[in-house]
Amino acid sequence: MPKISVEIPQELLDDLDDHVGDEGKFVNRSDAIRASIRKTLDVLDDIDARHGRLDDDE
Repeated sequence: MPKISVEIPQELLDDLDDHVGDEGKFVNRSDAIRASIRKTLDVLDDIDARHGRLDDDE
């Protein structure tokens, strides 16, 4: 799996960390960020579908 680097404001990172770990929903930050990206892409696909912008193979 490729690795990337991103800059994240400390406030967002602090909020993210509230959801990571033994008491959180996600195992680690990477898991949380992947889930967020998937959710965002799903939302964008829904918007594109409503506007007829999806290709036939998607």
